[in-house]
Amino acid sequence: MIRNIIWTIILAIIAGILQSTVLGNIALFGAVPDLALCIVVYSAYVNGTMTGQLSGFLSGLLLDFLSAAPLGLNCLIRTIIGAVTGLFKGAFFLDVFFLPLILCALATIAKALILFLLNLIMGQIVPVYSLFSALFWVEFGLNSLSAPILFFILKHFKFITPGRN
Repeated sequence: MIRNIIWTIILAIIAGILQSTVLGNIALFGAVPDLALCIVVYSAYVNGTMTGQLSGFLSGLLLDFLSAAPLGLNCLIRTIIGAVTGLFKGAFFLDVFFLPLILCALATIAKALILFLLNLIMGQIVPVYSLFSALFWVEFGLNSLSAPILFFILKHFKFITPGRN
């Protein structure tokens, strides 16, 4: 389990750096896919709740240092999403297209809802998505469409998949 968490964190950090550098330069309407979130979702789904919340917490904490977001924001969002996604471990067959698409689409919606609730509590310190903005829907589409490709690639990493260590 520890090995899965460590590799998930490493891959999420690499994805976070990739998001902010390479993908940031080719952003569509200012949105880039949240690959780090999709990696946490994949790890939580195949490894369970504990791995999901720990990898979400630690990768979110490290991503907080890379971003201009308030310290702990990514940490909280990814911990909640990792824990909830981990509850679905083994509940569905992990197909190549539809389940990754649905899981990452729901994770993107959950991220927007958590940000909205935190914005209500904390005010303008927390950035919020407008559900009517192009930014949210483009990120939603990019996350959803990149998820099957990312899950396919991650499925072949033996160090993140349980039982293959």
